[in-house]
Amino acid sequence: MLRFPGGNPRTSGHLVSAADLTHDDAVLILDTAEEMARVADRPIKKLPTLRGRTVVNLFFEDSTRTRISFEAAAKRLSADVINFSAKGSSVSKGESLKDTALTLEAMGADAVVIRHHASGAPYRLANSGWIDGAVVNAGDGTHEHPTQALLDAFTMRRRLVGRDEGIGRDLAGRRITVVGDILHSRVARSNVLLLNTLGAHVTLVAPPTLVPIGVESWPCEVSYDLDEVLPKSDAVMMLRVQRERMNAAFFPTEREYSRRYGLHGDRMARMPEHAIVMHPGPMNRGMEITAEVADSDRCTAVEQVANGVSIRMAVLYLLLGGAQFDSVTVPADTTARTEESK
Repeated sequence: MLRFPGGNPRTSGHLVSAADLTHDDAVLILDTAEEMARVADRPIKKLPTLRGRTVVNLFFEDSTRTRISFEAAAKRLSADVINFSAKGSSVSKGESLKDTALTLEAMGADAVVIRHHASGAPYRLANSGWIDGAVVNAGDGTHEHPTQALLDAFTMRRRLVGRDEGIGRDLAGRRITVVGDILHSRVARSNVLLLNTLGAHVTLVAPPTLVPIGVESWPCEVSYDLDEVLPKSDAVMMLRVQRERMNAAFFPTEREYSRRYGLHGDRMARMPEHAIVMHPGPMNRGMEITAEVADSDRCTAVEQVANGVSIRMAVLYLLLGGAQFDSVTVPADTTARTEESK
C-alpha cells in the first residue's frame, strides 16, 4: 500500500514500481483518471488543483510522448512545470544524480518525474533522502514504466468493460497477450505486474532469445507461438524491437521476425471480435505491426496517448494531494471548478 501523509504539502509518496500498487490502489487511480478524462471534454481543460506546486520533468533519456504527456497533465492541474534535459545541462559535464537532485530540492520541487537509462535510478532518488518531494518513475532502463502500464490498463478497461461500467472494476478474467521484445521492455515488466494485480491473465509471446532469464518467476505464462495464443486474447499488445538496447543479433532477419511475431491483417482476423490491438509507441510499421492493423479501428495506439494524460493527472493529483491511494476520491465538484479566468 502506498501511503501519502497529509499535513505536509510536499509529500514523501512515490510511484516507482507497478509492484507498489495494491488492487485498491490501482482501481482508484483508474477511477480517478476517468474523472480527469472528463476535463478533456470541457472547453477549458484546466483545474486549479495543484496551483502553486512545482513539477520537474527530469529526463536523462530522449522522450517525446512521455515527457509531453506528463507536462500536459501537470499543466492541466495548474502546476508549474520545469523541463530538465540531461543534454546541454550540467549532467553532460559530469554532475551526479545526487547533485542534480539536491539542486532540484533547493528550488522547491514538489514532484520529480524521472526517466533514466539506468535501472533503479528512480528508486535511488526516492529512497536517498536527497529530496522531499514525490518521485514518479517515467521509465528506468529495462526495468519498469508504471504509468505506461496504468494507461494501458485504463485503455483496456474502457474498451473491454466500458467507460461508465468500468468504474470500480478491475480486469478479472481478461486474457492479455504481450508480444515482442520482452527482454528489453520496461513496459512489459510493469504490465505483467499491474495486470496480474488487476486479475488479468497475461501471456508473453517472443522469440526465445528475447525472453528474460528468470521469467518463470513472473506472474504470467510464456509462449513462442503467436498464432496459438491470438484466438484466446482479449487484448494483444505489440512491442517495438528496441535495437538501441541490443548489442548482439537476437533473430536472423527483420523479415523472419515479422513473419513469426508480427501482427498483420490475417492474424488480426483470428482474434475474437471484441479483442483490441495495443502499442505503447513508437511503432515500427511493417515489422511488429502492419499499417493495415495500426490504422484499423481495433488499434488503440492513439487512445493510449490521450489516456496517458488522464492517468498522469490522476497520479500527480493523488501524490500531491497529501492523502492515501486507498481513500482519496475526486470531489464531485472538482471537474466543474475550471479556471474560467485563464
